[in-house]
Amino acid sequence: MSGFDNPYGGSFGGQMNVSADGAVNGATPPGGLIKDTTTAAFGKDVIEESKAQPVLVDFWAPWCGPCKQLGPVLEKAVTAAGGKVKLVKMNIDEHPSIAGQLGIQSIPAVIAFSAGQPVDGFMGAVPESQVNEFIAKLSQNSPSEQDRKAEIAEALDQAEQMLADGKLQEAGQLFAAVMQADPENPKALAGIGRCMVAAGQLDRARQVLEQVPEELREDDAIKALVTKIEQIEEARKFGDPAALEHALAQNPDDHEARMKLAKVLNAEGKREAAAEQLLIIMRRDREFDDDGARRQLIAFFEAWGPKDPATIAARRRLSTILFS
Repeated sequence: MSGFDNPYGGSFGGQMNVSADGAVNGATPPGGLIKDTTTAAFGKDVIEESKAQPVLVDFWAPWCGPCKQLGPVLEKAVTAAGGKVKLVKMNIDEHPSIAGQLGIQSIPAVIAFSAGQPVDGFMGAVPESQVNEFIAKLSQNSPSEQDRKAEIAEALDQAEQMLADGKLQEAGQLFAAVMQADPENPKALAGIGRCMVAAGQLDRARQVLEQVPEELREDDAIKALVTKIEQIEEARKFGDPAALEHALAQNPDDHEARMKLAKVLNAEGKREAAAEQLLIIMRRDREFDDDGARRQLIAFFEAWGPKDPATIAARRRLSTILFS
C-alpha cells in the first residue's frame, strides 16, 4: 500500500532489521540487482550472492535474437521484484566455460541459483507472464524469503503482545515496521487500526480501513477491526454505564439494560466484565432476544480474536452453560 499515511512510521523500536526502502535482513536495493559477470567473478556474483537471495543467470550471446527479446523482459521482472532476486548476465561467447560445465547447449538459457546451488531454470524467450511466475515461485521458496516471513510473523506476535499489554505506541511502531517490509500485510494494517481504536482515535481507524485494498477486505483481521469499530459506535448510543448499572440494581432482570451495559463495557475495553453481563443474561433467560446474549458474545469473540484471554475464559464459561 504505497502512500499509506502511517502515524507510527519512522520508528521501528529496534525489533526488525527494516531499512528505509523496506528491505528486510539486508535484501539488496533495486539499484544493484542486475549486473554482468565473468568466469572469474562467477563464484562471487552468483554462488555467494545466492546465499542471500536467489540469483538468475542469463546465458546469452550478442548474435542471439531470442536473447535480445528475453533480456529486457528479465530485467523488468527482476526490477519489479524489488530485491527478492538478482539477475546476472553472462556472455557465453566471451565466457563459455560455465555454460559448458552446466550442460547448456542452447540459448537463451536462464538458470536460478539459491543457497549456492542451481535449483531451477528455463530455456527460450518465454512470455513475460511466465518469467514473473518463475520469479515469484523462486522467491517464495528461497531461504531468504522464508527467513523474512518468519521474521515478520515474529514481529507481528510481539506487536500483538505489546497491544495486549497496553503499550500502544510501541505496538503501533512495530506494526508499522511490518507494513514497510510487507506493505499489504492485513494483520499489520489491522493492528495499526486497533492501536488507534485503543487510543480512542476512531476517525483515524476508519481512515485506515478506507485505504484497505479490495482484495484484503475479506481478511479475518480486517473484518475483526470493522466489527470492533461498529461495536464501539453502537455502544456510544447507550449512554452512561452508571445509569445502566443503576437500572439493573433496581431490576436485575432488565436484560435490555444489561445487554447495553455489556456493549458499553466492551467499548471501554473491559472485556471480562462485558462477557460476564452476557453470561448472566444467558443463565437467567436463554430466550431473551432470540438467544441474543449468546449471539452478542460470539460477536465479541470475533472482534477480540480467538487467542485473547477474555475470549478463552468466556468461551469456557459459555460451554458450561450450553452443555451442562
